[in-house]
Amino acid sequence: MMSVSGSTLFAAEAAGVDAQKPFTLHDFLDAPDGLKIAGTARLRQEALQGQFRPGFEEDDVLTSLRTMLLMEWRHGAWRIGGELYDSRSWNTDDTGPLTTGEVNTLEPVQAFVGWESHEGFGKGSLASLQAGRFVLNLGSRRLVAADDYRNTTNGYTGLRADFSRPDVGSVTLYYVLPQERLPSDLQSLRDMDVRLDDESSAQKLWGVLAAKSGLPGRLTAELGYVGFDESDRPDRPSRDRLLSSFSGRVMRDAAPGKWDFELEYIHQSGSNSTGLAASAPRADAAAHFVHADVGRSFTGNWRARLSMEYDIATGDGTAPGNARFDTLFGMRRADLGPAGIYAALGRTNIETVGLRLEIAPSSRFDAFATYHALWAEDATDSFSTTGIRDASGASGRFAGHQIDTRLRYWLIPQQLRAEFNGTWLIKEGLTRDAPNAPPYGDTLYGSLALTLSF
Repeated sequence: MMSVSGSTLFAAEAAGVDAQKPFTLHDFLDAPDGLKIAGTARLRQEALQGQFRPGFEEDDVLTSLRTMLLMEWRHGAWRIGGELYDSRSWNTDDTGPLTTGEVNTLEPVQAFVGWESHEGFGKGSLASLQAGRFVLNLGSRRLVAADDYRNTTNGYTGLRADFSRPDVGSVTLYYVLPQERLPSDLQSLRDMDVRLDDESSAQKLWGVLAAKSGLPGRLTAELGYVGFDESDRPDRPSRDRLLSSFSGRVMRDAAPGKWDFELEYIHQSGSNSTGLAASAPRADAAAHFVHADVGRSFTGNWRARLSMEYDIATGDGTAPGNARFDTLFGMRRADLGPAGIYAALGRTNIETVGLRLEIAPSSRFDAFATYHALWAEDATDSFSTTGIRDASGASGRFAGHQIDTRLRYWLIPQQLRAEFNGTWLIKEGLTRDAPNAPPYGDTLYGSLALTLSF
C-alpha cells in the first residue's frame, strides 16, 4: 500500500480549498457555531465478471447508497455527538453474496458524550474522554478501523481515553463492545429491514496505542496492543476467539523530493475453536503479519509518488494449532484492493510484492495504480479471503496477479466528487487449479461512485 503517511499527504492536497464556499447543511439551517451539522451521500454502482468465490455465479452487480448525517454540539470542555448511517443496496442477482457489509439501514452508529482538556497537563497537551457509541480508527487501521470503502462501517460501544503532549507523544486507551450489524439473514437484507445493531459482552475489544512523532530522521514510532474476546450467544455461534495482538510500527512521512518508508509487524497469539459447533475443540493460535514499503515523492506539478511494498500474513498449515492471521476489524482498501462485492484479498494467508504509483496533479484530481504478485503464505490453507483452497497443497502457493486503480475528481470542489475503481485479478496457479476454483476466466471488477458532501 501507499504508506498511511503518503495517503494522508496526497488526500489532503487533492481536497484543496476552492475560492467559492461550498453549500453546507450547517449554513443552510443557520446553526450556531457550537453545533456541527454535516452529511454525505454516496451512490455507487459495482460490477464483477469472472467470479472467484466458489459456489457463486460468474457475474454480479450491485447498486448501493450510503447516507450519513453527523451532529455534534460543543460547549466548553464538553461535546455531545451522534451520527446516523443509512446503507442500502439493490442486488439484481438473487444469488449474489449480499451481506451486512452492504446493508445496514437507519443505524445510529455514533451516539456519544465527550470531554476535553487543553493545556491541562502542560503546554500543548490534550486529554480527552469519550463514552457511548463511536467509530475507531487506530494507528495503521490494520486491526481496528471504521471502514470507508465498504457500504457499511464498524461501530463500537464503550469508553475511549486519549492523552497527548508534544514532548511525550500520544497514548490511546479503549474498552469497547463491537456492534453486531443487524439484521443478518439474507431475506431481511434484501428487504432492507430496519433493526438496531446490538452489542454484548459476548464480544469485547480493548487495547492501548502509544505513538511518538518528530523523532530523528523525521520518524514516527508506534507500539500497540489489541485484545479480543469472543464467545457464543444463543442466537450466534462463534469461533470463541481469545486473541492478543502486539504491534510495532515505524514510518517516515512522505515529502516532495524525499524518501519515505513504513514498516509494521504484528504478532498474534491466543486460542480459538476449530469450528462453530459448541463441541468444537479449542486450538492454540499463533500468527503474524508484516507490512513494509519504501517510496519516493517527486517534485513537480504531478506531485507523484512511486513505492514498492511487501505484505505477508500467515495462513494455517498442517501443524497443530491455528496460524491463520486474523485482521479483526481492520480495513483492506489501502493495502490490498477494494472491498464491496470484490473483497478478494484480505490480511490473511497471503504474501504479496507490489508497486504503486500515485499522482495528485491538481486540487481536484488524484489517482493511483498498483500491481501485485500474489502467493498464499501456506499452500494448504484457503487463499486470503477468496475461499479457494487445495488442502493437499498440490496447486502450489502462486495465486496470480492483481492490477488495481482508483481515480477521483471533484466535479464541484468540496461538494461533489466522482470516483472510479477498477481491478483485474489474473488467475494463475492456485486460483485456477485448486479443486474448488470456479471454472471462469480472470476476475474484472469496476465501480463508479458519486459522493455529495453537505
